[in-house]
Amino acid sequence: MTDRIALIAGVGGATGAALSRRFAQGGYRVAMIARNAGRLEELEAQIPRARGYPCDVADLDRLGKTVERVQSELGAPHVLIHNAVAATFAKILDASVEDLERNFQVNTTSLFYLVQKLAPAMIDRGEGAIMVTGNTSSFRGIPLRPAFAPTKAAQRILAQSLAKDLGPKRVHVGYITIDAAIDAPWRRNTLPLPDWPDKPDDHFAHPDAIADEVYHIAHQHPSTWSFDHVIRPFAENWTLN
Repeated sequence: MTDRIALIAGVGGATGAALSRRFAQGGYRVAMIARNAGRLEELEAQIPRARGYPCDVADLDRLGKTVERVQSELGAPHVLIHNAVAATFAKILDASVEDLERNFQVNTTSLFYLVQKLAPAMIDRGEGAIMVTGNTSSFRGIPLRPAFAPTKAAQRILAQSLAKDLGPKRVHVGYITIDAAIDAPWRRNTLPLPDWPDKPDDHFAHPDAIADEVYHIAHQHPSTWSFDHVIRPFAENWTLN
């Protein structure tokens, strides 16, 4: 129970898995939260010192029980990474209120809830880090994202509120905006732009490179903490200006 613990909410097959690997390589015991129990079992077999906890972060009752289990089995996390995301890409007349509410529960409410559960131990310890991964929808809206962008904007403002509150208590909060398509295994065949399957790999954000940046930010010296970070591939056309 003396190991450093990282809790990662939202462990998919790309960024979440890469974050789990990176923090395990950094000496952390990693608690991985995701809905997909099968994926978590696979990652447990691949990543030493990582343990899977199947849970839908929108289900707060279950999420609370999951956090209690992590604290009992591993200890109080030193680092929380909120990488969970729910998205809807549809114009206002095609999206539903249920879409908006689901996205808000995953993107914003679960972050609020997890911080309430985990920050007290970080404050008592006198150190901690809360890292939140976001995207350009936290800064701007477009016609296809009325049920998504408001939830990411709320997430970023929540994170900023946390940074101002918890920073003086030596809990570092950072928001990492990923202005890029992520090079997930399935990405090339699902994106709508016809030229994307032919683009070189480094035109997409590599999950391992994202994880390196998050790890670095989580370990900044307290005299030089930063909050807002925008990371993008060298060839990105700066959709966030």
